[in-house]
Amino acid sequence: MAVRLAQRLMKTQTPFLCRSYPMLVTKEKTEDVAHTKSSLQKRLTVPEIPQAQYGGRHAVTMLPGGGIGPELMSYVREIFAYCGAPIDFEVIDIDPSTEGNEDLEYAITSIKRNGVAIKGNIETKSQSLTEISRNVAIRNELDLFVNVVHCKSLPGIPAHHKDVDIVLIRQNTDGEYAMLEHESVKGVVESMKVVTVENAERVARYAFQYARENGRKKVTTIHKANIMKMSDGLFLEVAKKVHKDYPELEHNNMIIDNTCMQLVSNPHQFDVMNMTNLYGTIVSNVICGLIGGAGILSGRNYGDHYAIFEPGTRNTGTAIAGKNIANPLAMINASVDMLNHLGYKDHARVISEAAYETVVERGIRTPDIGGTNNSTDVIKSILDILSNKRVH
Repeated sequence: MAVRLAQRLMKTQTPFLCRSYPMLVTKEKTEDVAHTKSSLQKRLTVPEIPQAQYGGRHAVTMLPGGGIGPELMSYVREIFAYCGAPIDFEVIDIDPSTEGNEDLEYAITSIKRNGVAIKGNIETKSQSLTEISRNVAIRNELDLFVNVVHCKSLPGIPAHHKDVDIVLIRQNTDGEYAMLEHESVKGVVESMKVVTVENAERVARYAFQYARENGRKKVTTIHKANIMKMSDGLFLEVAKKVHKDYPELEHNNMIIDNTCMQLVSNPHQFDVMNMTNLYGTIVSNVICGLIGGAGILSGRNYGDHYAIFEPGTRNTGTAIAGKNIANPLAMINASVDMLNHLGYKDHARVISEAAYETVVERGIRTPDIGGTNNSTDVIKSILDILSNKRVH
């Protein structure tokens, strides 16, 4: 037994990080389940619910990140403990001021071990050209190819538009976030935008399949193909081809700058939106501004084997950190998404209902959404409501 254990440990691969496309790599790429499938099979794999570990409880990686992240994560842990959610958090702090990748490597290893993570936005303060964005690095290394943000208005929240209900399907790993930049000659910097048929098809098919399974009627592909004819043109062409497999759904396309104007003037024309990485950043922040701000919406990141849950706009909130005024709703909604993913529907439901009752019915809100309460007031109200709930 000791010999077999030693042999297994010797075969274990230790990841190291490098600045290259498309993702962080291991010293020797080991063959796994994903590599034994055809390209199409691999891309259409639906993430399965991870098996329960450690006596029926799930281990989940928690990355608090910077700014308001640590305080919001403390609220999530408090709520989970109060309602008895069978989750054990492995908390990993990544120091944004360091130039090494040891913390990041450990975080990625933890997520691969646990399968699921919840995270705040991780700052990368170093200006060194060799330092990559930790957030992008995690998504690339774990091949989290799609980001999903459900943008839905809450009654009573001050907003520019009411009754908005849009789902953003955003590509995570291609586009401008490939992090391929160089100075060709002094004073001239070039940045590459990478679009591949394979990854464009993955996100397009996810968008159409999501629309079909959730009773949606229309998918809008966002692009700038009138200028970037090859890259965005390819993304749009792939979306049109995938649409042929979903004839019951309507498909149209819109240029990104017009999209922003249309969102401000008439957001109700949109249903499901399919877009590349940078456009997703822009559009998600525009919609959040229209329906109440960055403190409401959650985001879900999916790959073939891993899932990460986080606030929808990926803002750090450094300016309000430690002031007890940060809106905890986005992180709470992210934790609800995580519970649903793991199969704990009852826990997710009661937490979601408690948050809704607090903000909408009781009117206990932080200043960013028109309230006068602080963060702890919101959490106290949620815990008070949970005290009268029963979870099976």
